[in-house]
Amino acid sequence: MSEEGRDRFEIPKEMRSMAEASFEQARKAFEKFVAGAQQTAGSIEERGATVRAGAKDVSTKAISNAEKNVQASLDYAQSLLHAKDLSEVMRLHSEYVQAQMRALAEQASEMGQVVSRAAIDAAKPKS
Repeated sequence: MSEEGRDRFEIPKEMRSMAEASFEQARKAFEKFVAGAQQTAGSIEERGATVRAGAKDVSTKAISNAEKNVQASLDYAQSLLHAKDLSEVMRLHSEYVQAQMRALAEQASEMGQVVSRAAIDAAKPKS
């Protein structure tokens, strides 16, 4: 194989489609998660200082999660730039998808806890 052939390789359409589908699935799951969190934060925000504190916690957590996910995506893209061959691209993609699925599950759980605490605090009778 020529020098140029080793440095450049084509990703098969099927693999690219699989990667794009996985990425879209992760993006949609996160967007749905953030939309739900924002909707919850917006609906409970009217309950006063306690609710504002809860909404702030939800917003802070959502922003933190978004930052982590964007950073993971950027790190993944950078690692792809340094891939030496197709098998390394496949390994990197598999690792990225698995890590993102774990991260999204963890983030959804954490967000659920933050939203639940905020809702419980908002529902408490005022003293």
